[in-house]
Amino acid sequence: MPRRLLGGAAIGWALMIPTAALAAGRASGAPAFGMLAALPYAIGAVICHQQAARSFALWSQQLPVCARCTGIYVGAAIAALVSMSRLAAMNVVQGFSAAKTIAVAALPTLATLAYEWSTSATPSNIVRAIAGFPLGAAVAWVILAAVDDQVN
Repeated sequence: MPRRLLGGAAIGWALMIPTAALAAGRASGAPAFGMLAALPYAIGAVICHQQAARSFALWSQQLPVCARCTGIYVGAAIAALVSMSRLAAMNVVQGFSAAKTIAVAALPTLATLAYEWSTSATPSNIVRAIAGFPLGAAVAWVILAAVDDQVN
């Protein structure tokens, strides 16, 4: 049960990111839409810098987290979906420790950071999101596997 709860939370958060932008775009006429958008943007303000230039926009609204965070959370949600499916029987990280798995998955993100810091140029939002995807997937997979081990 804890794995399903955590997996559902990862999937729910990934779905809230674009839904918040949709709600924010429609909030002018309906207070319910404003309330629906407020929570993800408030959470996003705590966990992300929310810089407009580094964030995707949908429905003319900036997402509540930056492109890299969006990639991380989408990766986590997809890993959660896979872990709850029959594909979970294929242990993708078999033979790797949790630390090695996360370290390898962090390499694309670290590469974009090294590029950014050494050249003062910012990779595109798509590149930043794609680089964050494996990190989010690996972290979610490791956490869900650990929860599974604790329950069994």
